[in-house]
Amino acid sequence: MLFLLISCVSFFLLLSKSLSLPPLPSWATEMRLLSLLFWQEFVSLLLHWARNSGLIFSLFKRLTASSAMSLRKKSFAKVENVEEDQLSILDLPDLALESILGRLSPPGLCTMAGVCTSLRDRCRSNHLWERHMKKKWGRVIGPAAQREWQWFIASRKDIVGSDGSKPKGLSLGSLSCVWPLSWIRSKIGGASKPSCSLPVDSIMYCYHSLESGKFWFPAQVYNREHGHVGFMLSCYDAELSYNSRTDTFHARYPPHGRRTMVIEEGVQWERLRAPPVDTPAHDLHVSDCLSDLCPGDHIEIQWRRNKEFPYGWWYGVVGHLETCDGNEHFCRCHDSDTVILEFNHYTPGSRWRRTAVNRKHHREEGGETDGFYGGIRKLHKKEEISKWRRLWPDEILE
Repeated sequence: MLFLLISCVSFFLLLSKSLSLPPLPSWATEMRLLSLLFWQEFVSLLLHWARNSGLIFSLFKRLTASSAMSLRKKSFAKVENVEEDQLSILDLPDLALESILGRLSPPGLCTMAGVCTSLRDRCRSNHLWERHMKKKWGRVIGPAAQREWQWFIASRKDIVGSDGSKPKGLSLGSLSCVWPLSWIRSKIGGASKPSCSLPVDSIMYCYHSLESGKFWFPAQVYNREHGHVGFMLSCYDAELSYNSRTDTFHARYPPHGRRTMVIEEGVQWERLRAPPVDTPAHDLHVSDCLSDLCPGDHIEIQWRRNKEFPYGWWYGVVGHLETCDGNEHFCRCHDSDTVILEFNHYTPGSRWRRTAVNRKHHREEGGETDGFYGGIRKLHKKEEISKWRRLWPDEILE
């Protein structure tokens, strides 16, 4: 403001000098000088008062806020109404635009969706979020988790699809509004609810429900309870909730026998898998590989301590009969009705080292002393076998 006043006064003096006017009388010249002195004292007094009262800072703040609001309005106007002589990202061919959006991360898609209505519709497309879903969650989400998701969204009566349709599992539709990931995590995970609800029949909603940890999904955990010695080389059913801050999971094991529910924290991704067979933890798996088992085959077998316990899957290999010397040219173990299963992470002579099952009539075998052995599945994939090998204990168990 001071510079503005000085500039105005200087301009007035220069203007008066530049104009070729007749000379003024002496009294007029004195009046002009008196007027200049008056305004000089007035400006000095005004600046002193403004400095003490904070007026300059207040005016500056208002001017800055007004300028920022004006720029913001102009930027929004440019986004919604792109001038014909300017190039917009929406002017790109569909294939090029889809290629760009396909390379964005989930937070990037959410940010891009806030630019304009057209980009919002594109960024919430099912095929974009399906790719992210498979990339991050495909390894741990199986048929059981998909059924649990259907029940989860059906129970949320306060949130319905935009078209009023019933939940369709993970084959999902569009959203009514889009927020950044960090905002959705804080809102879905907290007590407050978003001002506008996300339709439950969307892959994006499923993705955010998993990320926020609100959706507990069924999966299996290797070496449960932080690798407790009693669960080494086993895999048990649990309900999982994701913790995005630590990139780990909470595992909730169902109660059995006299034990209450056990919750394990800090479960790493590498200890999880989707259930390989669609058999509930308390049901006997129907073995369809008994006739094909030969010495050296890798297997998983159901085992439980007693009838009240759920089954867990335990890793083992098919061994030779005691009457066989292991010579591959003379071995006839595969023709016998008895199949020897070995769990070589236990010491020789341990009651947990070997067990025998009937090839033709195997159901559940065992008792209260050694537990009950259930269904068997043969491992064909190298990835499954190498996974068990990586979990091998450092020391042989008793």
